[in-house]
Amino acid sequence: MGGTPPAPALREVAIFRHNLFKVSEPFITEQAEHLRRYHPLYVGRLRYGAPPPGAESLALADLVKGWPIPFVARQMLTLDPAPYLRLLKGRHPALIHAHFGVEGVYALPVAKRLGIPLVTTFHGFDATLSTAALLASPAYTHYALGRSRLARYGDLFLCASGFIRERLLGMGFPPERTRVHYIGVDCGAIIPRTPEEEALEILHVARLVEVKGTEYLIRAFALAAPHHPKARLVIIGDGPLRAKLEKLAQACGVAERVAFLGAMPHAQVLAHMRRAAMLVLPSVRTSSGRVEGLGMVTLEAAATGVPVIGSSLGGIPEVVADGETGFLVPERDPEALGARLAMLLGDEALRRKLGEAARARAVQNFDITRQTAVLEELYDSLLDKP
Repeated sequence: MGGTPPAPALREVAIFRHNLFKVSEPFITEQAEHLRRYHPLYVGRLRYGAPPPGAESLALADLVKGWPIPFVARQMLTLDPAPYLRLLKGRHPALIHAHFGVEGVYALPVAKRLGIPLVTTFHGFDATLSTAALLASPAYTHYALGRSRLARYGDLFLCASGFIRERLLGMGFPPERTRVHYIGVDCGAIIPRTPEEEALEILHVARLVEVKGTEYLIRAFALAAPHHPKARLVIIGDGPLRAKLEKLAQACGVAERVAFLGAMPHAQVLAHMRRAAMLVLPSVRTSSGRVEGLGMVTLEAAATGVPVIGSSLGGIPEVVADGETGFLVPERDPEALGARLAMLLGDEALRRKLGEAARARAVQNFDITRQTAVLEELYDSLLDKP
């Protein structure tokens, strides 16, 4: 009989993240949902949010009735792959793609038992936190002790930035299996904003923890604010430092002009991005060694046509071309940051020029459709070895 032959079934990739669908990690699902020749199956311990429409997910919490936390907590203390093998019974993923090095260590014995390759993406803290800081946390102890084994037996290590790759090479990861792969952002879905959409708002999107440098942004805004009375600072995100930062805004005399909006869904973040005169990410190196791996929000700002001011450390300089798409400033320097804030607040033409250049750079270097096609080629290279 004639007719068109059926399309071949997509090979399945297990997207491995302990805490699935966190509002602060849209980049994981963004990448997975852009796969075209592979079918994503999300695998983890717990679901922290809603999965993408139509997505399949499996969580260890599904294995127990009632309150799952005690069961899941016990699994955190062991590298036994048995619970995940139960979870995956009847499924046949072609490979596992773990997000964060911590997940890579836990996924390694699962991949070995299944006889499939393991890809691990490193995003930031997993390549920068000191060993002492990792060992001090029960959640990271296995990672600190098992990282060298992951380096030896993992099949491919993807790095969110060149900075992260250099850190991994310094830890002994094999150069031939360790490469930079920017996840990217959806430059097709993110349309450049029009000048009419812009408001005189400084936008900061971050979890409110030390590494994000929010304290220095508030201090810098207090220096620039008197010269630009219509400007506001909008902070999206939550975290343990929120109360302290709100008190700092009061102490600096700018509390009425600083809006703490808390954590928001990704779509709402992008809507605020369209109003922003600039995005600011003044990240710092913490005492524990943590450094910004890249800063995905800087890519989203660039794709929107919004200039970025960021610290000149970690992976941020790989996104922000100083003086071309935004500005780089020294970390923990509110005076230098305040001067750049004031410059951009007072120059609409400069904001537009930098924003247009940022958009062009995002399309050229960080488009997620192109980057995910490269990812699928990397998957192919592992699965189609002779």
